[in-house]
Amino acid sequence: MFRSFTKDSGLIRTFDLKKPSIRIIYIILLIISLFIVFIALAPIIWTILSGFKSLSEFVNEPKLLPSSYNIGKFIETWKTLEFTRFYINSFIVVIGSIFFAVIGNGLLGYALSKIRPRGSKFIYFLILWSLMIPATTSIVPLFLNIVKLKLQGSFLPLWMSAGANAFFVILYKNFFDSIPQSVIEAARIDGCNEWSIFFKIVFPLSYSINTVVTIFTINASWSDFLLPYLLLNNTGKETVMVRLFLFRNSVATDVDIIRAVTFSIIPPIILFAFFQKYMREGISNIGVKG
Repeated sequence: MFRSFTKDSGLIRTFDLKKPSIRIIYIILLIISLFIVFIALAPIIWTILSGFKSLSEFVNEPKLLPSSYNIGKFIETWKTLEFTRFYINSFIVVIGSIFFAVIGNGLLGYALSKIRPRGSKFIYFLILWSLMIPATTSIVPLFLNIVKLKLQGSFLPLWMSAGANAFFVILYKNFFDSIPQSVIEAARIDGCNEWSIFFKIVFPLSYSINTVVTIFTINASWSDFLLPYLLLNNTGKETVMVRLFLFRNSVATDVDIIRAVTFSIIPPIILFAFFQKYMREGISNIGVKG
């Protein structure tokens, strides 16, 4: 079981495993880790397996495994609930949010890190302070302002909210702090203005932080519910999460809703499976400084 480990695998080396005490600790940690993984995956597995059941089987037979694995039930539910439209709406929200999150937060982070206009330290302090305020407490004034601007029923407020994220601004600022100021000064001497420096020099160097912000934005905008519900309800632009909530008043059965939940968790699972390496590397490279 331990042959695949090399001396560079981690804190516990192959040589250490020859000691009985280290070996016991390793096995205990392995069992605890597997238990945590099981706890994390159990709801997802239960949801997917329950989707294969019929309504009578789901209600009357409280067992984990379904009697059959007919993928046609998922396809039928997808068509019945017209899920394609809500997927498209969610993808529109996600794509716009990525653009605003990368450009908007990146520009502010660049200004705080490299331009540093008068009052930038105070602005940075306010951004740090805003992280201590729960987002739900600002939802009412935010919604009222959106209504005054007559932007309800539009995707634009959702995109703009992603472009004004304090956590992303701090990530960008800390990353840009690691770029030598001499690079920026050399570009200015060559005649580049701040826009050119950002888009032609800094932005191409920011692949890792852009990847992290993109992944976080996809996950956040896909799973966001409250603001999309307030803005898009009854407009035909409901996202997947909003539609899941509205299913409680529809003719959908419990099993249909379980299958709809399965549809909603597929993109985040795929995202994490393919990009977990970049998330881990990006966060470890960036760090968060106070």
